[in-house]
Amino acid sequence: MISCIETALKPELLDAEAVGLQRKAMDYFNINIHDGRVVNLVTIEAELSFDELRAIKDEILTNPVIQISSLENPLEIGFDWCIWVGFRPGVRDNAGSTAQEAVKDLLKRDFRAGEGIYTSKRYCITGNELTREDVEKIAGELLANPIIQQWKVFSYREWKDTGEKSNNISKALDSSSVKNFDSRPVGLAVPKVMLNHVPGFDTINIESDQALQKISNERNLALNPRDIPVIRQYFLDPDVRESRNRVGLSEPTDVELEYISQARSDHCNHNTFRGLFNYRDISTGETAVEKNLFKTYIQEPTLQLKDEKEWVVSVLWDNAGVGRFDGENNYVITGETHNSPSNMEAYGGAITGIVGVYRDPLGTGLGSRLIMGSYGFCVGDINYNGPLKAPLHPRRLLDGVVEGVKDGGNKSGVPTTFGQTLFNDGYMGKSLVFVTALGIMPSHVNGMPSHEKKTEPGDLVVMSGGRVGKDGIHGVTASSEVLSENTPAGHVQIGDPYTQKKMHDFLLIARDEGLFGFITDNGGGGLSSSVGESAMISNGCEIWLDKVPLKYDGLDMWEIWVSESQERMTIAVKPEYIDRFMELSKEHEVESTVIGTYTDSGKLHILYNEKTCAYVDIDLLEKGFPQWEFDAVWVPPDIRGLTEPVLKPPSGKAGYNDLLCDMLARPNICSKEWIVRQYDHEVQGGSVIKPLVGINRNVPSDASVIRPVLTSERGIVFSQALLPWYSKIDAYHMMSCTIDEAVRRIIAVGGSISHIGGVDNFCWPDIQHHPEKNPDGRFKAAQLVRACRALKDASFAYGIPLLSGKDSMYVDGYLQGKYGDSVKVSALETVQFSATGVVEDIKKCITLEPRMPGDLVYVLGVTADELGASEYYELLGKTGLNVPEVNFKRFKVIYKTLEKAVDSGIVASAHAVARGGLGVHFALSAISSGMGMDINLDSVPLSPDLSSAKESNSIDGFPGDDLLLFSESSGRFIVTVAPEYQSVFEKLFKGLPCGCVGRISDTHSNLRIQGIKPCKIEAVKSVKAEDFKDISTLDGKNMDSFLIIDTPCDYLEKVWQAPMGGMV
Repeated sequence: MISCIETALKPELLDAEAVGLQRKAMDYFNINIHDGRVVNLVTIEAELSFDELRAIKDEILTNPVIQISSLENPLEIGFDWCIWVGFRPGVRDNAGSTAQEAVKDLLKRDFRAGEGIYTSKRYCITGNELTREDVEKIAGELLANPIIQQWKVFSYREWKDTGEKSNNISKALDSSSVKNFDSRPVGLAVPKVMLNHVPGFDTINIESDQALQKISNERNLALNPRDIPVIRQYFLDPDVRESRNRVGLSEPTDVELEYISQARSDHCNHNTFRGLFNYRDISTGETAVEKNLFKTYIQEPTLQLKDEKEWVVSVLWDNAGVGRFDGENNYVITGETHNSPSNMEAYGGAITGIVGVYRDPLGTGLGSRLIMGSYGFCVGDINYNGPLKAPLHPRRLLDGVVEGVKDGGNKSGVPTTFGQTLFNDGYMGKSLVFVTALGIMPSHVNGMPSHEKKTEPGDLVVMSGGRVGKDGIHGVTASSEVLSENTPAGHVQIGDPYTQKKMHDFLLIARDEGLFGFITDNGGGGLSSSVGESAMISNGCEIWLDKVPLKYDGLDMWEIWVSESQERMTIAVKPEYIDRFMELSKEHEVESTVIGTYTDSGKLHILYNEKTCAYVDIDLLEKGFPQWEFDAVWVPPDIRGLTEPVLKPPSGKAGYNDLLCDMLARPNICSKEWIVRQYDHEVQGGSVIKPLVGINRNVPSDASVIRPVLTSERGIVFSQALLPWYSKIDAYHMMSCTIDEAVRRIIAVGGSISHIGGVDNFCWPDIQHHPEKNPDGRFKAAQLVRACRALKDASFAYGIPLLSGKDSMYVDGYLQGKYGDSVKVSALETVQFSATGVVEDIKKCITLEPRMPGDLVYVLGVTADELGASEYYELLGKTGLNVPEVNFKRFKVIYKTLEKAVDSGIVASAHAVARGGLGVHFALSAISSGMGMDINLDSVPLSPDLSSAKESNSIDGFPGDDLLLFSESSGRFIVTVAPEYQSVFEKLFKGLPCGCVGRISDTHSNLRIQGIKPCKIEAVKSVKAEDFKDISTLDGKNMDSFLIIDTPCDYLEKVWQAPMGGMV
């Protein structure tokens, strides 16, 4: 029997979801919805009595204080148009699953096979000018994604007509069936997967390389052409054929080829980073053969630093890296991307990404408790109205990924304490969704090191968590290709944080009881990866695919094996512990199933109903597969034609005031508070430095600090940086500046450079040269080599072991053009670098907002002529040549000195100068405090060439105040110090680039900046720190003529918040 219960907010209450729809319809399409209400539908397919259904309605689904509900008929809510939206068959319905559990608890009965609960919504909207075209647009481009959802649109008349037909049918039926048909046009259709298919497996013809390549293309295996001869050679080997004949196989099966495809994908095997690069610099003539980027630039420095850093516990082999937190606990960190799925279905891709990365710490060592998450979004212009059509418009995509990460984090009970959002047209082709997770675990479990784990022959293979369906199939192969119209929608999944939270809690208890010796997550590649990789430790396994719990019948063996359905872990349990493990699993309402056993047979043996469907050597993937090879040709930026633009600086105070305001309103500078506010950072109660700081709690902090062990004064500090724009000039400097910024942020809040671990997350466009499809592939390959070189240089210079990392290649997409053409759009070469460390005493941590009137303002670090690829040049439509460069040795001295100053308590506030330069970050400091600042650019420490130009008194020799305000030179901080600590502070920084540039005002609330006028330098040079009382009377002279910026802080704040202040 099928029934439907509807609920909605009472008419007198504000319907926030409907209001959000109204605003989006206007913002996106200029469509005016006059009013709207949202109705939630719960469709129940189960043999339940009317009294039971009424109990479900009243006791589970309806809050009588704020909601109305109906069981027998649709709610009477007026509308001009009604849009119904529901999931497609097979798509994870989290709300429906949760409702099913609640009903089970209420009625004390299990759901039978074929029964279930499904949710959907109908949007009742009014508007005199609404047309069907308008409503269809709202349905298809705002409310539903055809990949995972279906929808219907009804006018009021159509709704009434359909309801009357349904009612007539119900009257013709006997009374026992009336509840199956009532007067509702929607809500009684059940999105159930029905596969009229007998599961099986196929054997594959491999008579030639061409035949196997054809199969690869047809099945979307994404096999590399150079791998195909190796695969054929293995299966044609006489000894292999003989052993296969003994289990009833000859030709390879689709299960085996799918397994190889997953394991050999760039996503899983990191073929690009393990490839061979023939590098050539056309300007210097340098040639080099880079034999393995991963080994040379990631593995070797990290292992060397591991030996030098006693706090590094485990790196480079598990799901996440492990560092020592204190004598009793270790912390765990890892990072991921979920780019391709998020471009197809933004919400589903993002929630799956964040929930997926949360499984990595749980699957590290013997399992860790989640303590923190972060995000990074790189999308196209959210106001884009050009001719290219992406699968999802950047605005809608951003809304979806923000909501996905919100639901994945908030509903998992994990604080999201840091994040960044960037905009660039290159991300129209493929947006980037970075997610990071941290966990904590006891250093020892039952007397054994918690970071060690292994599978042994005889251990049972147990799958815990969710069931397997068609969702997520070919996720890793899709991630290893350029996004196109042929990308399968099936690789999109919907994460379920509720199911995963129960599994998380259950497995940590099982860990503490010593019930298993190995755990890993089912992520990319599903069982094929988790079982295939873990079986290498024991040297074999036997898997019974018919035992794997399925969401629905009819899946073929290969689909069960490679499905990436979410919320699943693979665990090795010894037979003597399996009863207690299953008892605990049932107690926590987590489904766990024995699906096989680990062996030492040397074989991966997969059966279905006792019939072999796969039988290959466990070390097959190490049997002579060739390295991928790339030609890498570096063309320096000056040879590529990049030059510094010829510009004249703004004239007068009005020009600079307007310029600063325009900079603050830039998409990559302006406030993203609307995003940050959606994430819960206080859950678990460990927040120390929060995502937003300042008197109005609206300025993003440099880094976050959490207290994972509430009885300890120690904390974990975390930061991230993204600077893809510098790749336009040189990816070496992009990487070095990105790492330096992440380090600088750590130092600014009180972290120590002696304990920083890194996570490098590469996202790179296609680097394989093709004369038509990818003509600049050689250059992008050289950019990758240079970025890896910078990664190694920075790691050694700052002593940063790379605890974890990720590479996501092929950040390219083909977009439909105005004339039906297809345009390839590639993202900038991008790296998100995450940095984490341990703070010994959280009470010594500081934030960026100035504290008291009268405090002195210092700039630490040198400002140089480095506007290349800066936000200032972006504003002017320029690129430039002089990209910021990092002097690791010089910067490290400044960082260690500032660390000492913060630890001694003489620093009131510190802020890492980042994108936008000093001008932007003076403004953010002023906004954060609400107090005025008097700044004199004459005291800013300069590079030798700029200092020489200034001292020469030459107007032509000194570029201008815009350079000092907006240069993005690395290695700089804005620091405030109380006057009583001035001498101590300046003595500490003696001989280092440190300039007292101003003070916090007690007489006004403006940001007032005095520029450098080379023709009047002598008058300005006499100004000293103690003279900063009122900038208009400095040194007894009227200095107003030197003011280039004089703007109220509250006005700067409004300008900074305005661009995205109204977003929902």
